[in-house]
Amino acid sequence: MTSIGGAEMVDWNLAVTTATRLVRPGPEVSRDEARAVVSELRRHARSSEEHVRSFTQMYGAGGDPASYEHGTPVLVVDRPGWIKANVAGFREVLRPLLDKMQARRSSLPGGAVLGTVGGKVTGVEVGALLSFLASRVLGQYETFAPATRELPAGPADAAPGDQRAGRLLLVAPNIVHVERELDVEPHDFRLWVCLHEETHRTQFSAVPWLRDHIESEIQEFLAETEVDPVTLLERVREAAQSLVSGKGEGDGRPAGEGLSIVEIVQTPAQREILARLTAVMSLLEGHADYVMDGVGPDVVPSVAEIREKFQKRRASGAGRLDLALRRLLGLDAKLRQYREGERFVRAVVDEVGMDGFNRIWTSPNTLPTKTEIAKPADWIARVHRRSDS
Repeated sequence: MTSIGGAEMVDWNLAVTTATRLVRPGPEVSRDEARAVVSELRRHARSSEEHVRSFTQMYGAGGDPASYEHGTPVLVVDRPGWIKANVAGFREVLRPLLDKMQARRSSLPGGAVLGTVGGKVTGVEVGALLSFLASRVLGQYETFAPATRELPAGPADAAPGDQRAGRLLLVAPNIVHVERELDVEPHDFRLWVCLHEETHRTQFSAVPWLRDHIESEIQEFLAETEVDPVTLLERVREAAQSLVSGKGEGDGRPAGEGLSIVEIVQTPAQREILARLTAVMSLLEGHADYVMDGVGPDVVPSVAEIREKFQKRRASGAGRLDLALRRLLGLDAKLRQYREGERFVRAVVDEVGMDGFNRIWTSPNTLPTKTEIAKPADWIARVHRRSDS
């Protein structure tokens, strides 16, 4: 594997090593069972593409089924494979910010020594967080994967393809773990998961400007970040203390919820950017939930049972440490995005139909605001009245 370490703000190799060492083992399966799961997930990923595009009517610039290419990369990985893939993606997105911080630190007395030590400390911290996430993610669309890189093989590897265009990752041991925990029909659950993740791939492949728009927003957010490493560390500590004390700084949160790292490490300008990003992510996650439930009854016989059990699992609290980490990382906000986004999509489709909803993909200007996510009628009035007048 190409080295992803070096004298940087984060020792990425150490992050991978730490996360791989700390991550919990997956469920016990035989070699033959593992091969069968991988093969089935690949089949479901391929079939999901047709189901999702037919339901959403999202085909790409040409607007018809012939205007998109089939066979975009699908990678079925184990937990260490997910860790390595995401470290590469994190490094790609965070590179401009970390370069600024590194330049700032190198100008300080003893900056070189501080850089080596600090990079290793941060590498361990990043690794610990990745180990937590690696046992929980069922799948994801790799939006910000580097253009070229070597990736470790998980249970199965995919054709390299155009990594800049994105790739679908499915985490086989986590899918097996959850289907067993929920006691649902495995074949149905695996297809259901693939429908959700395939919706994300469809969103980005059918809407060419979406990836660059989100990346631009993220880079603008990072550009506003204070590049003093000491200040950044102090803010992270404040986030942790807020979590422990249970103070939400009077923002109306339930007692004990606290602030996430993302929320506390920001300037006023970043709050505006974060509001826009929150709206987009709520849309994408809610759209994926809406689509997999819309397609589900026709292709997943037990979809109602799966949805009911999965929703209860999402809503249930885990252990104290698990819950604390979720809040610190802002994962509770992600769960709210699923609910609020799905309600928005459902309300809009019910009112103006799928074609009317798909106007949302016209340009960044037709994306919903954070306020409109909560008030779908406002988005309908703004986009449809303006375009129909």
